[in-house]
Amino acid sequence: MTETVTFALVGYGGGARYFHAPIIGGAVGARLGFVVTTNPERAAQARAEHEGVRVVASLAEAAAAGAEAVAISTPAATHTALTDEAIALGLPVVCDKPFALDAAAARRTIEAAQAAGVLLSPYQNRRWDSDLLTLERVLADGELGDVVRFESAFERWDPTDPPAAGGGLLRDFGAHLVDQALHLFGEPRSVAAQARGGDGAETDFRIQLEHAGGVRTELSGSWKQSLPAPRFRLTGTRGTFVLDSPIDVQEEVLLSGRTPVSLGAAWGAEPRSRWGVVALAGGTVRRVPSEQGRWPDFYTAFAAAVRGEGPVPVDPWDAFRTCLVVDAARASIEDREVIRLKD
Repeated sequence: MTETVTFALVGYGGGARYFHAPIIGGAVGARLGFVVTTNPERAAQARAEHEGVRVVASLAEAAAAGAEAVAISTPAATHTALTDEAIALGLPVVCDKPFALDAAAARRTIEAAQAAGVLLSPYQNRRWDSDLLTLERVLADGELGDVVRFESAFERWDPTDPPAAGGGLLRDFGAHLVDQALHLFGEPRSVAAQARGGDGAETDFRIQLEHAGGVRTELSGSWKQSLPAPRFRLTGTRGTFVLDSPIDVQEEVLLSGRTPVSLGAAWGAEPRSRWGVVALAGGTVRRVPSEQGRWPDFYTAFAAAVRGEGPVPVDPWDAFRTCLVVDAARASIEDREVIRLKD
Protein backbone atom coordinates (compact mmCIF):
# COMPACT_ATOMS: atom_id res chain seq x y z
CA MET A 1 0.00 0.00 0.00
CA THR A 2 1.06 3.55 -0.66
CA GLU A 3 -0.29 5.09 2.56
CA THR A 4 -0.76 3.86 6.12
CA VAL A 5 -4.32 3.78 7.51
CA THR A 6 -4.80 5.47 10.90
CA PHE A 7 -7.06 3.53 13.28
CA ALA A 8 -9.06 4.67 16.28
CA LEU A 9 -9.37 1.93 18.88
CA VAL A 10 -12.58 2.20 20.88
CA GLY A 11 -12.06 0.94 24.42
CA TYR A 12 -8.89 0.08 26.29
CA GLY A 13 -9.81 -2.88 28.46
CA GLY A 14 -8.07 -6.24 28.23
CA GLY A 15 -9.28 -7.06 24.72
CA ALA A 16 -8.25 -3.73 23.23
CA ARG A 17 -4.98 -3.53 25.15
CA TYR A 18 -3.74 -7.05 24.38
CA PHE A 19 -5.57 -8.24 21.25
CA HIS A 20 -6.01 -5.12 19.13
CA ALA A 21 -3.49 -2.36 19.92
CA PRO A 22 -0.32 -4.49 19.46
CA ILE A 23 -1.80 -6.25 16.42
CA ILE A 24 -2.65 -2.96 14.70
CA GLY A 25 0.87 -1.77 15.55
CA GLY A 26 2.38 -4.88 13.97
CA ALA A 27 0.27 -4.86 10.79
CA VAL A 28 1.70 -3.64 7.50
CA GLY A 29 -0.19 -0.54 6.34
CA ALA A 30 -1.88 0.19 9.67
CA ARG A 31 -1.09 2.44 12.62
CA LEU A 32 -2.81 3.16 15.93
CA GLY A 33 -3.51 6.88 16.03
CA PHE A 34 -6.31 7.20 18.59
CA VAL A 35 -7.77 5.46 21.63
CA VAL A 36 -11.37 6.33 22.47
CA THR A 37 -12.15 6.08 26.19
CA THR A 38 -13.61 8.18 28.97
CA ASN A 39 -11.97 6.10 31.71
CA PRO A 40 -9.12 8.21 33.20
CA GLU A 41 -7.04 5.22 34.29
CA ARG A 42 -7.27 3.51 30.92
CA ALA A 43 -6.58 6.78 29.15
CA ALA A 44 -3.37 7.18 31.15
CA GLN A 45 -2.42 3.57 30.45
CA ALA A 46 -2.94 4.00 26.71
CA ARG A 47 -0.77 7.13 26.63
CA ALA A 48 1.97 5.39 28.61
CA GLU A 49 2.00 2.29 26.41
CA HIS A 50 1.65 3.91 22.97
CA GLU A 51 3.79 6.96 22.38
CA GLY A 52 2.15 9.49 20.10
CA VAL A 53 -1.33 7.98 20.36
CA ARG A 54 -4.02 10.57 21.06
CA VAL A 55 -6.72 9.69 23.61
CA VAL A 56 -10.15 11.16 22.85
CA ALA A 57 -13.59 10.88 24.44
CA SER A 58 -15.74 9.97 21.42
CA LEU A 59 -15.78 8.48 17.96
CA ALA A 60 -16.88 11.81 16.54
CA GLU A 61 -13.82 13.49 18.07
CA ALA A 62 -11.54 10.81 16.60
CA ALA A 63 -13.13 11.21 13.16
CA ALA A 64 -12.78 14.99 13.26
CA ALA A 65 -9.10 14.65 14.23
CA GLY A 66 -8.25 12.39 11.31
CA ALA A 67 -9.09 8.78 12.18
CA GLU A 68 -9.64 6.80 8.98
CA ALA A 69 -10.92 3.52 10.41
CA VAL A 70 -12.30 2.20 13.70
CA ALA A 71 -11.71 -0.94 15.76
CA ILE A 72 -14.29 -1.61 18.46
CA SER A 73 -13.29 -3.59 21.55
CA THR A 74 -15.77 -2.73 24.27
CA PRO A 75 -18.35 -4.71 26.30
CA ALA A 76 -20.50 -6.91 24.07
CA ALA A 77 -23.74 -5.07 24.74
CA THR A 78 -22.24 -1.87 23.24
CA HIS A 79 -20.98 -3.39 19.99
CA THR A 80 -24.04 -2.76 17.85
CA ALA A 81 -24.56 0.87 18.93
CA LEU A 82 -20.88 1.76 18.48
CA THR A 83 -20.62 0.00 15.12
CA ASP A 84 -23.73 1.81 13.92
CA GLU A 85 -22.25 5.11 15.13
CA ALA A 86 -19.02 4.50 13.19
CA ILE A 87 -21.03 3.65 10.08
CA ALA A 88 -23.01 6.88 10.43
CA LEU A 89 -19.71 8.78 10.59
CA GLY A 90 -18.58 7.06 7.38
CA LEU A 91 -15.67 5.27 9.10
CA PRO A 92 -14.66 1.75 8.01
CA VAL A 93 -15.14 -0.41 11.07
CA VAL A 94 -13.84 -3.61 12.64
CA CYS A 95 -16.03 -5.01 15.42
CA ASP A 96 -14.77 -7.55 17.94
CA LYS A 97 -16.75 -10.66 18.86
CA PRO A 98 -19.54 -11.11 19.51
CA PHE A 99 -20.36 -8.97 16.48
CA ALA A 100 -23.90 -8.58 17.82
CA LEU A 101 -26.01 -10.13 20.56
CA ASP A 102 -28.29 -11.83 18.03
CA ALA A 103 -28.69 -12.36 14.29
CA ALA A 104 -31.40 -9.72 13.86
CA ALA A 105 -29.10 -6.99 15.21
CA ALA A 106 -26.23 -8.28 13.06
CA ARG A 107 -28.40 -8.10 9.92
CA ARG A 108 -29.51 -4.51 10.63
CA THR A 109 -25.92 -3.34 11.10
CA ILE A 110 -24.64 -5.08 7.97
CA GLU A 111 -27.46 -3.66 5.88
CA ALA A 112 -26.78 -0.17 7.29
CA ALA A 113 -23.11 -0.47 6.29
CA GLN A 114 -24.04 -1.61 2.80
CA ALA A 115 -26.53 1.24 2.37
CA ALA A 116 -23.89 3.74 3.50
CA GLY A 117 -21.11 2.20 1.42
CA VAL A 118 -18.96 1.71 4.55
CA LEU A 119 -16.51 -1.18 4.93
CA LEU A 120 -17.31 -3.54 7.82
CA SER A 121 -15.61 -6.68 9.11
CA PRO A 122 -15.94 -8.82 12.25
CA TYR A 123 -12.68 -9.35 14.12
CA GLN A 124 -12.33 -13.08 13.56
CA ASN A 125 -8.59 -13.03 14.15
CA ARG A 126 -8.77 -16.72 15.12
CA ARG A 127 -8.85 -17.61 11.42
CA TRP A 128 -5.14 -16.71 11.56
CA ASP A 129 -4.37 -18.93 14.58
CA SER A 130 -1.36 -21.20 14.21
CA ASP A 131 -3.51 -24.23 14.98
CA LEU A 132 -6.26 -23.43 12.46
CA LEU A 133 -3.75 -22.63 9.70
CA THR A 134 -2.05 -25.97 10.42
CA LEU A 135 -5.35 -27.83 10.35
CA GLU A 136 -6.24 -26.20 7.02
CA ARG A 137 -2.94 -27.41 5.58
CA VAL A 138 -3.62 -30.95 6.82
CA LEU A 139 -7.08 -30.80 5.24
CA ALA A 140 -5.62 -29.59 1.94
CA ASP A 141 -3.10 -32.46 1.92
CA GLY A 142 -6.01 -34.90 1.80
CA GLU A 143 -4.24 -37.76 3.53
CA LEU A 144 -6.95 -38.11 6.20
CA GLY A 145 -9.48 -39.04 3.51
CA ASP A 146 -13.05 -37.79 3.71
CA VAL A 147 -13.65 -35.82 6.91
CA VAL A 148 -16.21 -37.45 9.20
CA ARG A 149 -15.96 -35.51 12.47
CA PHE A 150 -14.44 -32.24 13.68
CA GLU A 151 -13.98 -31.53 17.39
CA SER A 152 -12.90 -28.08 18.57
CA ALA A 153 -12.50 -26.81 22.13
CA PHE A 154 -11.78 -23.54 23.93
CA GLU A 155 -11.41 -24.79 27.49
CA ARG A 156 -9.54 -23.35 30.45
CA TRP A 157 -9.59 -23.13 34.24
CA ASP A 158 -10.43 -19.84 35.93
CA PRO A 159 -11.58 -19.63 39.57
CA THR A 160 -13.62 -16.49 38.81
CA ASP A 161 -16.80 -16.27 36.77
CA PRO A 162 -16.69 -15.33 33.07
CA PRO A 163 -16.76 -11.53 32.68
CA ALA A 164 -20.25 -10.18 32.08
CA ALA A 165 -18.83 -7.82 29.45
CA GLY A 166 -18.41 -10.73 27.02
CA GLY A 167 -22.15 -11.28 26.63
CA GLY A 168 -21.93 -14.84 27.95
CA LEU A 169 -19.53 -17.68 27.18
CA LEU A 170 -21.71 -19.03 24.37
CA ARG A 171 -21.62 -15.71 22.51
CA ASP A 172 -17.95 -15.07 23.42
CA PHE A 173 -16.02 -18.34 22.95
CA GLY A 174 -18.84 -19.59 20.75
CA ALA A 175 -18.37 -16.79 18.21
CA HIS A 176 -14.85 -18.03 17.41
CA LEU A 177 -15.63 -21.75 17.55
CA VAL A 178 -18.70 -21.47 15.34
CA ASP A 179 -16.97 -19.14 12.87
CA GLN A 180 -14.08 -21.57 12.44
CA ALA A 181 -16.43 -24.52 11.92
CA LEU A 182 -18.48 -22.67 9.29
CA HIS A 183 -15.29 -21.40 7.64
CA LEU A 184 -14.01 -24.98 7.32
CA PHE A 185 -17.15 -26.98 6.56
CA GLY A 186 -19.96 -24.63 5.59
CA GLU A 187 -23.38 -23.98 7.06
CA PRO A 188 -25.13 -26.60 9.21
CA ARG A 189 -28.44 -28.33 8.64
CA SER A 190 -29.04 -28.71 12.36
CA VAL A 191 -27.82 -27.40 15.72
CA ALA A 192 -28.05 -28.98 19.16
CA ALA A 193 -26.54 -27.53 22.33
CA GLN A 194 -26.25 -27.93 26.08
CA ALA A 195 -24.90 -25.54 28.73
CA ARG A 196 -24.33 -25.00 32.43
CA GLY A 197 -25.51 -21.61 33.64
CA GLY A 198 -28.25 -19.35 32.35
CA ASP A 199 -28.33 -17.49 29.02
CA GLY A 200 -25.49 -14.96 29.16
CA ALA A 201 -23.99 -16.57 32.26
CA GLU A 202 -22.72 -19.90 30.91
CA THR A 203 -19.62 -21.51 32.42
CA ASP A 204 -19.64 -24.46 30.01
CA PHE A 205 -21.34 -25.29 26.72
CA ARG A 206 -21.42 -27.92 23.99
CA ILE A 207 -22.69 -27.43 20.44
CA GLN A 208 -23.25 -30.19 17.87
CA LEU A 209 -23.53 -29.23 14.21
CA GLU A 210 -24.49 -31.39 11.26
CA HIS A 211 -23.07 -29.61 8.23
CA ALA A 212 -24.81 -29.72 4.87
CA GLY A 213 -21.80 -31.57 3.45
CA GLY A 214 -22.12 -34.37 6.00
CA VAL A 215 -19.36 -33.46 8.47
CA ARG A 216 -20.41 -33.56 12.12
CA THR A 217 -18.86 -30.96 14.43
CA GLU A 218 -18.62 -30.92 18.22
CA LEU A 219 -17.73 -27.54 19.77
CA SER A 220 -16.84 -27.16 23.43
CA GLY A 221 -16.33 -24.02 25.51
CA SER A 222 -15.53 -24.08 29.22
CA TRP A 223 -14.37 -21.54 31.79
CA LYS A 224 -13.87 -24.04 34.61
CA GLN A 225 -12.18 -27.07 33.11
CA SER A 226 -9.12 -28.27 35.01
CA LEU A 227 -8.07 -30.69 32.24
CA PRO A 228 -8.84 -29.01 28.88
CA ALA A 229 -9.72 -31.10 25.85
CA PRO A 230 -7.45 -31.06 22.78
CA ARG A 231 -7.81 -27.85 20.81
CA PHE A 232 -8.65 -29.86 17.67
CA ARG A 233 -9.36 -33.43 16.71
CA LEU A 234 -10.16 -33.99 13.04
CA THR A 235 -11.20 -37.50 12.02
CA GLY A 236 -11.27 -38.75 8.44
CA THR A 237 -11.82 -42.08 6.75
CA ARG A 238 -8.05 -42.72 6.57
CA GLY A 239 -6.73 -41.09 9.74
CA THR A 240 -6.94 -38.47 12.49
CA PHE A 241 -5.20 -35.19 13.29
CA VAL A 242 -4.95 -34.08 16.94
CA LEU A 243 -3.56 -30.83 18.31
CA ASP A 244 -3.42 -30.75 22.10
CA SER A 245 -2.29 -27.21 22.92
CA PRO A 246 -5.32 -25.36 24.37
CA ILE A 247 -3.98 -21.85 23.69
CA ASP A 248 -2.53 -20.27 20.56
CA VAL A 249 1.01 -18.98 21.04
CA GLN A 250 -0.03 -15.49 19.88
CA GLU A 251 -2.44 -15.13 22.80
CA GLU A 252 0.20 -16.43 25.18
CA VAL A 253 2.93 -14.01 24.12
CA LEU A 254 0.59 -10.99 23.95
CA LEU A 255 -0.52 -11.58 27.53
CA SER A 256 3.16 -11.73 28.53
CA GLY A 257 3.77 -8.27 27.03
CA ARG A 258 5.50 -9.30 23.81
CA THR A 259 4.23 -8.07 20.43
CA PRO A 260 4.63 -8.66 16.69
CA VAL A 261 7.04 -5.72 16.63
CA SER A 262 9.20 -7.00 19.51
CA LEU A 263 9.33 -10.59 18.21
CA GLY A 264 9.70 -9.85 14.50
CA ALA A 265 10.10 -12.97 12.35
CA ALA A 266 9.61 -15.21 15.40
CA TRP A 267 6.03 -13.98 15.85
CA GLY A 268 3.47 -16.81 15.88
CA ALA A 269 5.99 -19.67 15.93
CA GLU A 270 4.86 -22.66 18.00
CA PRO A 271 7.55 -24.76 19.74
CA ARG A 272 7.99 -28.31 18.47
CA SER A 273 6.61 -29.65 21.76
CA ARG A 274 3.21 -28.20 20.82
CA TRP A 275 3.00 -29.49 17.26
CA GLY A 276 0.02 -31.66 16.35
CA VAL A 277 0.02 -35.35 15.45
CA VAL A 278 -1.33 -37.24 12.44
CA ALA A 279 -2.20 -40.92 12.95
CA LEU A 280 -3.02 -42.82 9.77
CA ALA A 281 -4.76 -46.16 9.31
CA GLY A 282 -2.08 -48.84 9.34
CA GLY A 283 -0.18 -47.40 12.28
CA THR A 284 1.78 -44.45 10.86
CA VAL A 285 2.05 -41.67 13.48
CA ARG A 286 4.07 -38.48 13.03
CA ARG A 287 4.41 -34.93 14.31
CA VAL A 288 3.05 -32.17 12.07
CA PRO A 289 5.02 -28.88 12.03
CA SER A 290 2.80 -25.95 12.99
CA GLU A 291 2.19 -22.99 10.73
CA GLN A 292 3.14 -19.63 12.21
CA GLY A 293 0.19 -17.66 13.53
CA ARG A 294 -0.55 -14.45 11.65
CA TRP A 295 -3.06 -12.25 13.50
CA PRO A 296 -1.55 -9.03 12.06
CA ASP A 297 -2.64 -10.25 8.61
CA PHE A 298 -6.22 -9.35 9.55
CA TYR A 299 -5.42 -5.65 9.98
CA THR A 300 -3.07 -5.63 7.00
CA ALA A 301 -5.94 -6.89 4.82
CA PHE A 302 -8.46 -4.47 6.35
CA ALA A 303 -6.13 -1.52 5.81
CA ALA A 304 -5.65 -2.60 2.20
CA ALA A 305 -9.44 -2.75 1.78
CA VAL A 306 -9.73 0.81 3.12
CA ARG A 307 -7.30 1.87 0.38
CA GLY A 308 -9.35 0.00 -2.24
CA GLU A 309 -6.76 -2.72 -2.65
CA GLY A 310 -8.78 -5.83 -1.83
CA PRO A 311 -11.77 -7.19 0.09
CA VAL A 312 -12.22 -7.00 3.84
CA PRO A 313 -10.54 -9.96 5.61
CA VAL A 314 -13.81 -11.44 6.93
CA ASP A 315 -17.16 -10.91 5.20
CA PRO A 316 -19.65 -9.32 7.63
CA TRP A 317 -22.32 -11.80 6.49
CA ASP A 318 -20.12 -14.52 8.01
CA ALA A 319 -20.79 -12.84 11.37
CA PHE A 320 -24.53 -12.95 10.64
CA ARG A 321 -24.33 -16.68 9.89
CA THR A 322 -22.37 -17.23 13.11
CA CYS A 323 -25.03 -15.33 15.05
CA LEU A 324 -27.74 -17.50 13.47
CA VAL A 325 -26.00 -20.63 14.75
CA VAL A 326 -25.43 -19.15 18.23
CA ASP A 327 -29.11 -18.11 18.35
CA ALA A 328 -30.08 -21.67 17.38
CA ALA A 329 -27.80 -23.05 20.09
CA ARG A 330 -29.45 -20.79 22.67
CA ALA A 331 -32.87 -22.01 21.51
CA SER A 332 -31.72 -25.63 21.68
CA ILE A 333 -30.48 -25.15 25.25
CA GLU A 334 -33.76 -23.51 26.27
CA ASP A 335 -36.09 -25.99 24.54
CA ARG A 336 -33.90 -29.12 24.82
CA GLU A 337 -34.47 -29.79 21.12
CA VAL A 338 -32.44 -30.10 17.93
CA ILE A 339 -32.92 -26.97 15.83
CA ARG A 340 -33.25 -27.49 12.09
CA LEU A 341 -31.72 -24.67 10.00
CA LYS A 342 -31.90 -25.97 6.44
CA ASP A 343 -32.81 -29.10 4.50
